[in-house]
Amino acid sequence: MRTVRTLAAAAVLAGTVLVGAGAGTALADSPSSDAPSPGPTASNSDAAPTEAGTAFRTAVAVRQGQKATASASSGDYLYWMFPADAGQRPTVTAKVTLPEAASRHGASTWRIDVYDGLRRRQPCMYGTQSGSAAEDAATVDLSCTLRPTVAWADTWSTDPLPGSYYIRLTAVSLPETDRGLPFKAEVEPTVLDTGGAHAVDGRLSTPLGAKSAVEPDGGWASGWWTDRWVWTAAGGLLAALAGIAGYNLTRGRGRPSRAPRGV
Repeated sequence: MRTVRTLAAAAVLAGTVLVGAGAGTALADSPSSDAPSPGPTASNSDAAPTEAGTAFRTAVAVRQGQKATASASSGDYLYWMFPADAGQRPTVTAKVTLPEAASRHGASTWRIDVYDGLRRRQPCMYGTQSGSAAEDAATVDLSCTLRPTVAWADTWSTDPLPGSYYIRLTAVSLPETDRGLPFKAEVEPTVLDTGGAHAVDGRLSTPLGAKSAVEPDGGWASGWWTDRWVWTAAGGLLAALAGIAGYNLTRGRGRPSRAPRGV
């Protein structure tokens, strides 16, 4: 009975650890009411940006899940920046509203590229990174999903690291006579938390380009917490339970039986 009570208490403790850790993760993933102030290139309010930069240095900061808009001329390069932390998989979607069909003279091709804080172009895992529009088309939809961001990588690696990410949108092909025609753009960066599946040992001392961008909701984690901690703790606890159970069973079998009283 003592063994059963010990195992039951340990099982309850294990459940409490798992539930508490899950609740902590849910709270960490929830938007914080104390949102960090925007970086130097961001707006002074939480309103979505209505303009874009024309180079990396003038990229306009956008929050995760925020839709930015801009008006520009065909042939211009538009730049935005957003944060991505360790364990997050970024996806960028873009919509280009083309000039009036009557003013255009042929098809055009539009493209989005995403660069990390070191200005290395990151390949898309999937998505329509480049799209062509017929002369009478009204819009073009683009998307790019990057690889999951890792907390640390070797210097020779091109793995995406925590920090600022840059979005560049432009027309890569259009009739020369259509250059300068007005168009509108919408971009939205979102992230998906991948958990401990892509966790690595080590972390950066400072996220790449973090000083010039807004922070993720809840601030920079940079690999400090992953759900691997939960499963590691649970595995250690279960191993301890197995050891206690084995010890008690062995002790019970090896104990000599007592002779009946009065013999």
